[in-house]
Amino acid sequence: MLLTHARIETSLTLRHGEQILLTLLIPLALLVGLSLLDFLPTGELGSLSRVDWVTPRILALAVMSSAFTGQAIALGFDRRYGVLKRLSATALPRWLLVAGRLVAALVVVLLQVVALGIVAALLGWSPSAEGIGAAVVLLVLGTLAFGALGVLLGGALRAEAVLALANIVWFVLLLAGGILMAPSSLPGVLGELVALLPSGALAEGLRTALVDGTFAWDAVATLAVWAAAAGALATRTTKLT
Repeated sequence: MLLTHARIETSLTLRHGEQILLTLLIPLALLVGLSLLDFLPTGELGSLSRVDWVTPRILALAVMSSAFTGQAIALGFDRRYGVLKRLSATALPRWLLVAGRLVAALVVVLLQVVALGIVAALLGWSPSAEGIGAAVVLLVLGTLAFGALGVLLGGALRAEAVLALANIVWFVLLLAGGILMAPSSLPGVLGELVALLPSGALAEGLRTALVDGTFAWDAVATLAVWAAAAGALATRTTKLT
């Protein structure tokens, strides 16, 4: 039941043009633009090439785009059009509705990572081989955390409110949530708070893994807490209509 539901959700996501724009084309455009153009401060780059600095952060953005924003919007409109109400009449329990969407998000993230990784490699990206395993763990946890948050948002509010709020949160986290600006570059307590957000934890964890080749246990713990808390709450609060 879980695999069937996840396969259907994945198929619906990949056939949705707006979802593809949000989850793939925008991260690709930012990857190419930030790697080729002189937007990043030299002091923050250090000895890194631009593409090595940018790629882990764009991977974090891709996860957030598909697992959180796309997931929340799709769920909000599924509720509006009665999709969840009809699914609830089947043998699918509520937890499986959440789990199926999370598995579908993992599949979409895998496709995103492959596409972005190929483009980044063509631009000269050379990730640390020692950090690949840590990056995989972080991507899975990040997808689960953002996916659970997406289900939590999309399962609680009206579709129009979800559409507006999900996009606002996406822009805020992109600009000030630790993705384009590292938490260490933010002043004082603000940087420490951003590092505790799932966006900041995922971006910094991927940077540590793919640049330094080390395992960021603090990022893993942060994402695991977000995933567990949001998943438990989403399972309880998701409305069918």
